[in-house]
Amino acid sequence: MSRRAILRGVTCAVAASGLVLGATAGTAGATQPQARAMLADSAPAWMAHAKNVGKADNAGTVNLRVYLAPQGGVARLQAAVAAVSTPGSPSYRHFITPAQYNATYGPTTAEVNSVTSWLASSGLKVTGVEAAHQYLSVRGTVAAAQAAFGTSVQRFTHDGQTVQAPSGALSVPVSVAGQVLTVTGLDTTKHANTVSAPAAPAAPTPPPPAGFANARPCSIFYGQIQAKFQADFTTPLPKFNGKTLAYAPCGYTGPQLRAAYEGNTSLDGSGVTVATTLWFASPTIASDTATYTNNHGDGSYAPGQLTQAPHPAFNFDPGCDPSGVASEEALDIEAVHAMAPAAKIRYYAGKDCFDTSLSDMLGKIVKENKVQLVTNSWGSVEEGASAGIIPAYEQVFMQGALQGIGFMFSSGDNGDELANTGLKQADFPTSDPFVTAVGGTSTAIGVDGSLTWQTGWGVNRFGLTSSNTWAPTGFLYGAGGGFSALFNRPAYQNGVVPPSSVGRAVPDVAMDADPTTGMLIGLTQSFPSGPAYGEFRIGGTSLASPLFAGMTALALQNAGGSIGLLNPTIYSQATAGTFTDVAGTPPTPGAVRIDFANGLDTSAGLLYSVRQFNQDSSLSLAPGWDTVTGIGTPNAGWLTSITPAVKPAKK
Repeated sequence: MSRRAILRGVTCAVAASGLVLGATAGTAGATQPQARAMLADSAPAWMAHAKNVGKADNAGTVNLRVYLAPQGGVARLQAAVAAVSTPGSPSYRHFITPAQYNATYGPTTAEVNSVTSWLASSGLKVTGVEAAHQYLSVRGTVAAAQAAFGTSVQRFTHDGQTVQAPSGALSVPVSVAGQVLTVTGLDTTKHANTVSAPAAPAAPTPPPPAGFANARPCSIFYGQIQAKFQADFTTPLPKFNGKTLAYAPCGYTGPQLRAAYEGNTSLDGSGVTVATTLWFASPTIASDTATYTNNHGDGSYAPGQLTQAPHPAFNFDPGCDPSGVASEEALDIEAVHAMAPAAKIRYYAGKDCFDTSLSDMLGKIVKENKVQLVTNSWGSVEEGASAGIIPAYEQVFMQGALQGIGFMFSSGDNGDELANTGLKQADFPTSDPFVTAVGGTSTAIGVDGSLTWQTGWGVNRFGLTSSNTWAPTGFLYGAGGGFSALFNRPAYQNGVVPPSSVGRAVPDVAMDADPTTGMLIGLTQSFPSGPAYGEFRIGGTSLASPLFAGMTALALQNAGGSIGLLNPTIYSQATAGTFTDVAGTPPTPGAVRIDFANGLDTSAGLLYSVRQFNQDSSLSLAPGWDTVTGIGTPNAGWLTSITPAVKPAKK
């Protein structure tokens, strides 16, 4: 697979400078050349490793979305986002409503009519217009689409799929170049976003996820039980590199996480609403979260504190794993509540795990305008991102920033992605400059609730052999990070990330993500005896992102309102002491983990392994910003670091 070239940073998504000449129908059957403009970033990213298997059927049908550019162009919108998000700017935290956004930046009726007329002249029919004019739904033949967008539509095989796609970049007439932002649908590649929840088969009525339980012994706090013996407390376990390790924690709970990161603050997230997002919605989430919080001292949910936005009928595509997603939904909600027990939480579900559905779901969040923070524990590698969908996502992120909504994404769980894809790359959407990328740590919380040490999350696994030695099995998982091949380094990272880097640097911040030192969660699962509530330890940057969202809810409570795009504020505090730099070698090289071989009980035996810390593929810790933890982990100083000065507009 080839790395995708750096295509776009904070630059206009429509490259009007790339002019070409094409033939268009003129009067009396004549043809005349007409200047055309290339649509930036519109060629499929996977083309270099695809095989062309023939031309598409000209009479075949295409269903497209033609996204319209904001009034005044993308550069104007980007400048407004920078002004409202940058500390010290006169516009800092002066947010607007969705109605004000649409009036100022929304495509006009005249622009809709102009693009509709051009599409009709090419033989394409507009079948719908999005309520805020952000895109047109378009239908027609392959032949008409080729004429409209100046391309040849071919058939290709790549990554196990046979698809229909343009063979190169798209172009449009100069007369509409400033009005067309991007086009989706010509490339029929199915790009599924993933989460770190356990896999389970999909079904029309999906069951709860497969049951799982933590084996014993495990530690209540880090280092409590030394792994000198197996579970029988008689059979010796070998040392690792000459050291006796501790058994992994059973899973940290809300009181432990709050004490470690937030100290003894009286802030609790009151007045702030955090959104969590996925696809599908667990039918037992209300009872599961209530049971969990009552079991572990996080405080009961008040009436209306946990809500779910209306969602479309679900597309139970096998690639989207609706059963497994239930674990992620519970994790996100329980982690936010653990850090911000009084914050409201609103769950949004997309129709499926594909980009169009998820961009629609995020668009719904900014249209509703009921939340201040959005945590997203899903994504995929940059190379898989459809060229057309990137500007569509980004327009949502920028609208959210202007309304005071901050988006954060987990940075990924496969380190530099080399072992996973054969290519070192960052994940998307977490690499977008208009979202906050949350990386991961391995985290030790002591008996007194203090954060005794932390290091980068990256694990090499060692299994216990029949000769009672630890044998390496290789890299297992670790926090995603690196430098984007899609986006240039944003201005807010200047002076903080290495000056030699060109791409947007990932991640921005980090929190606990290692499953070995992860959080205990609870939800309904499928056990041999039937569905039942159960609890187990979980991790991934899918944990780090909602932990950071919950903690940031306290910062917003103290600040008296929204911050919007968090990154300029975060990087302005890179050396202020509000984030703890994660660097160096941990005092222990790893922990011993014990698992049921069947995931449930001792009937199939026990598995012992060492999970070695701070081994994140080619990513590594460094003083200051690094590719595993960003500028570091938030400490109690983050909660009061934003001066309560300006209240946002009423919503």
